[in-house]
Amino acid sequence: MPFMFLSLVCTQTNANATNEDIAKAGDITVALLPSIVYGTTFYLDDTEGRTQFYQSFFSNLALTEALKQSVKRERPNQHDNKSFPSGHTSVSFQSATFIYQRYGWKPAIPAYLAASFVAYSRIKSDWHYGSDVFAGAIIGMASSYYFTNKFYGFKIKPTAELGVYGLSIRKDW
Repeated sequence: MPFMFLSLVCTQTNANATNEDIAKAGDITVALLPSIVYGTTFYLDDTEGRTQFYQSFFSNLALTEALKQSVKRERPNQHDNKSFPSGHTSVSFQSATFIYQRYGWKPAIPAYLAASFVAYSRIKSDWHYGSDVFAGAIIGMASSYYFTNKFYGFKIKPTAELGVYGLSIRKDW
């Protein structure tokens, strides 16, 4: 499975690595993770999953950017005022949670390891505070929980439309 590469990226961090090295490894991982996840939908010929990936990915980006623009929290390294929430972390956890929701927990393990490494790299390299990465992880996971159904199986999710609130239950055959 292509996720084994991601677990190797996470475990190959040298003990003498500088914060810049860790930041660069996190930047590479955040680009690879959604690319591999998106590619998996082609590999499995999962067109419905691809649509769900688009929905969760772009809603995650929109919410993350809206919060960055409205909160305007300064980064620990004083680079700019777009610290909250961590976009790298939200994208990583959106991708890992998509894998979990769509294909199960076994293929999600290396994806969550990679996402955790990205979160670690953002704090270690002074681009974010812990609360920034925590919020990014929650936003990323929530976007995939909301938009992603199991490849096969039941999916239960909250619904709210025109003042009616409830649960929708879906079974794919």
